[in-house]
Amino acid sequence: MGTQYQLMTLFADGGLMMYPLTLCSMVALGVILAKAYTLWAAHKGTDRVLNEVEEAALAGNVDAAIEICRDTPGPAGAILLAGLRRIQTRRLAAGELEAAVSTTGTIELGFLERGLVILATIANVAPLMGFLGTVAGMILAFAAIEEAGDVDPTLVAGGIKVALLTTAAGLLIAVPVNIAYNFFVTRIDKLIVDMERGAQKILNIAWDMERSGQIQILREGSDDDEQVPVAVAASAWEAPAEVPGGREVASQDKNLAQRALGWITNFIAEQASDEDADTD
Repeated sequence: MGTQYQLMTLFADGGLMMYPLTLCSMVALGVILAKAYTLWAAHKGTDRVLNEVEEAALAGNVDAAIEICRDTPGPAGAILLAGLRRIQTRRLAAGELEAAVSTTGTIELGFLERGLVILATIANVAPLMGFLGTVAGMILAFAAIEEAGDVDPTLVAGGIKVALLTTAAGLLIAVPVNIAYNFFVTRIDKLIVDMERGAQKILNIAWDMERSGQIQILREGSDDDEQVPVAVAASAWEAPAEVPGGREVASQDKNLAQRALGWITNFIAEQASDEDADTD
């Protein structure tokens, strides 16, 4: 009871700046608890899911591997799940698997970093708010001295007390929040390594399944239909059969064309001679 009363007295003596500082401490505490549980659950079972998914996928049981990923929370399981869903189609375009893994990794990284901005903001703002309370307390102290016209320790003590309380409260909030922030950053770095392991694992699984013929990866220049080589297509092509009497018809057409060309040449020569005669 005495301790509670003393804390309430300190809170009241700290002035108005103690209210936003208390709010910052409550928000930071909630984010720290939620973040600690999230990162613990994300890292739990990473090694197990990597090994079990690889065994199930290489055995050809892709559905069982997908179920294992669904039952295991965390970024590594999410990356494996995204890759296995592409592998389940048994036919992939070149780069499709890498794009799916990269997109899932970006989404999972954004989820892991959620809340860190709040902690960083509180760690930076809390001391500033404490210093603002210090400045306000000193202003009150000098205002009391100005009003009294004499330096009385009892008048100055109230303002200095406010200054010290707000500064202490701001630092008391900022120090553990900053420690928690750095700890969470370290944990996220380890989870990024787990994500890299998951991405490498799913790519290795796809490569092994392609070599064993379980899946097909369509690379550039390939098509869904089987392509026929050019040499085979050329040898399979047959020239059209000759029409009976085709050569005779062609020779007759050639003679008619030569006769028509001779007539046109003679007609042009006669017209030119007539024009010359008219000019003379």
